Amino acid sequence: MRRFELILLAAVASAAAAVPSAAQPTGATPTRAPAAPRTRQVVPMDSARAAQLYVSNRHADHPVANYEADMTAKRRTDSIFAARSTGRMAYRKTSYKSVADGLEIPVYVFSPLQPRGDRAHAAMVWVHGGVHGNWDQNYLPFILEAVERGYVILAPDYRGSTGYGKDFHNAIDYGGYEVDDVLSAYDFAKTLSYVDTTRVGVMGWSHGGFITNHLLFRGATPFKAGVAMVPVTNLFFRLSYKGPSYQRSFSTQPRLQGLPFEQREEYKRRSPYYQVDSLRTPLLVHVATNDTDVNFEEAEPLIDALRARKPHWAETKIYVDPTPGPASVGHTFNRRVNRQTLERDDSPEQIDSWNLVWAFLAKHLKP
Repeated sequence: MRRFELILLAAVASAAAAVPSAAQPTGATPTRAPAAPRTRQVVPMDSARAAQLYVSNRHADHPVANYEADMTAKRRTDSIFAARSTGRMAYRKTSYKSVADGLEIPVYVFSPLQPRGDRAHAAMVWVHGGVHGNWDQNYLPFILEAVERGYVILAPDYRGSTGYGKDFHNAIDYGGYEVDDVLSAYDFAKTLSYVDTTRVGVMGWSHGGFITNHLLFRGATPFKAGVAMVPVTNLFFRLSYKGPSYQRSFSTQPRLQGLPFEQREEYKRRSPYYQVDSLRTPLLVHVATNDTDVNFEEAEPLIDALRARKPHWAETKIYVDPTPGPASVGHTFNRRVNRQTLERDDSPEQIDSWNLVWAFLAKHLKP
C-alpha cells in the first residue's frame, strides 16, 4: 500500500508540472521569482581610517600653505639671484601674460653679460618641479654654467608656484593651464632681441619634466629640443601610489575637482605617458632606480615606450642607484648642490648626466 501511495503522489506531481497555470499561457517561458534583495554587509566604521582616506573634490578644501612665509622666502631667493649674478651674468625678473587666460606669469631672465648681437643666442626655458614649487637659489650653479656656455635662460614661476600669495598658489592647474603658462615663455623670448627663436629648447625636473614632455608630446611645438629629468609621467599610477595625502592636492584643483576614477579622460589627457606617439622633437630623458618621488615603477613604462616607439626622437638613460641627492634619494641625483656655497656637489652620476645634457643641447641648439 505504501508503495502504491508513493507512485500515485509522483504521478500527480508530474501531471501538475505539465499543466499550464491560468496566469501562464501555454508555450510561454516560465517567469522567475524576483531575487530577494541582497543585504548589505555591516562593517564597523573605523573613523580614524575613514578620515585618513577621505579626499575632497571641493576647491575650497585645497591644502593651505603659509603664504606669507613663502613670499618672504621668495624675496630672499630673488636677492640671492641678484647678488650672485653680479659680474657673472645679466639678471632680471619680469613677467608676461599666459596665452591660457592672460594670467601674469613671473619669469627670471639670465643671460650673458655681453650679448653677441641680434638673434645670436640660443635660449632655454627651464621649468622647476614640485606640486607647489618655485625657482630657488639651488639651481644657481647650473644656470651659471648654461649662461657661460652662451644660453639665455628663461625660468618662469607658472601658476601654482609658491611665493606669490594665496590666489596665485591656488590657481594651480597640474597638466592644464600651467603647460600654456610655460609655452608662453616662448612668445616672451621673441621680445628679446639677442635670442634666436629658431633655437629655443625646454628643460625641466620632476613636475617640470612632466611639463616639458607635455610641450613636446603635443606634436606641434615651437621648441627645438627638450630635456626631461626624472619626469612625472602617469597621474593614474602616481595618485594611486602616493595615496590620499597626495591626492588632495589634485582632486581639489579648480579644473579637476575629483580623483582619476571620477575624471578619467581628464587625467589621461594630463598624463604624458599616454601621448608618447605624438613626439616629433628630440628629447632626452634621465631617470633613477632609487628615486623615491617619481618612483621607478612610474618612470620605467615611459622609458620603455620611448625606446620601443620613438627611438629616432628620444635618448634615454636609466641610472641604477645613483649617489643620492639632497631630497628623495635618486630624485635629485643630478641636482646635488652645496646649500651653503651654492656650488655643485658633484657625484660621478651627476657629472655624467650633465655632460650628456650639454652634448645633447649643443647638438640641437648650437649655442
